[in-house]
Amino acid sequence: MKIPIINPKNNLPLYCEGSKLADYEGNTFPIINGVARISDLDNYTENFGVQWNKFDKTQLDSDTDGLELSKQRFFAETHWDHDNLNEQNILEVGSGAGRFSKVVLEHTDATLYSVDYSDAVSANFKNNGSIAPDRFHLFQASIYEMPFPDASFDKVFCMGVLQHTPNFDASVKALIQKAKVGGEIVVDFYPIKGWWTKVNAKYLLRPITKKMSHNRLMNLIESNVDWLIKVHFTLHKVGLGVLTRFLPVCNIKDSFPQSLTPAELREWTILDTFDQYSPEHDHPQRISAVVKMFERHGAKVTFSGYEPYGDGGWASVVRAVKSNH
Repeated sequence: MKIPIINPKNNLPLYCEGSKLADYEGNTFPIINGVARISDLDNYTENFGVQWNKFDKTQLDSDTDGLELSKQRFFAETHWDHDNLNEQNILEVGSGAGRFSKVVLEHTDATLYSVDYSDAVSANFKNNGSIAPDRFHLFQASIYEMPFPDASFDKVFCMGVLQHTPNFDASVKALIQKAKVGGEIVVDFYPIKGWWTKVNAKYLLRPITKKMSHNRLMNLIESNVDWLIKVHFTLHKVGLGVLTRFLPVCNIKDSFPQSLTPAELREWTILDTFDQYSPEHDHPQRISAVVKMFERHGAKVTFSGYEPYGDGGWASVVRAVKSNH
């Protein structure tokens, strides 16, 4: 069954009117680069629009020599059986350039409704818009104002996003609201493992870097990435890997597959480092705290912990089912 598209501010149905969506009160939303823009075009996620339109294919399975990291991560985290997703409506919140959109569209027969608050939707549409147009519905929209009625979706997933939203608890609530009773919700997020989690270069420098222009920050990372990669691996080689947390670069050794080429490794390092230092919001959480959020907002948690995937990757994950109350 097709999900109605609504104006999230008044719940009125939206219909296509030329190059925009409109409701019967005359409110309109532009369609730009093939995507309806339900949210304000300028918002706190501008950095993600910059990074995903620059690195639009970096994390796609089709561009990583058959590694299928996105596919492995998606099915490892969700525990969904692709054969059981036929005719189901799935909501993806925070699509980025569409690495997981592509997995759903290419490896299942589900209908995917996907939103991202940034202009990353332009990259997603370019990457995936032609795969299965009848099963793919993409919108630029806030997690707090999605253009769908509550209790609409069989499954909801949100990967790599929640820590970058202004209010983690409210974001969890918004995801649960869109699921049907009995529908599954799967999220991952940056975990707090202990007092040392925020004792590193990232959290020491973010008060400065998140205020820098995106172009300046990107240029700074690109001009320093080569020596940072060398120092990172040298410290691990001599048994001083613990010190890499004080290098202004992402955790390369533990984050990326060993099979990446040097050029791919460099590109992934630039992308992930920009992803760490540019967002306005970065709110890691204890897994136990996220479990309580789900329970408070009417979902029964079926799993919480760390899920391994691919070539040494892992993610902190909570899976839940929406209950009646």
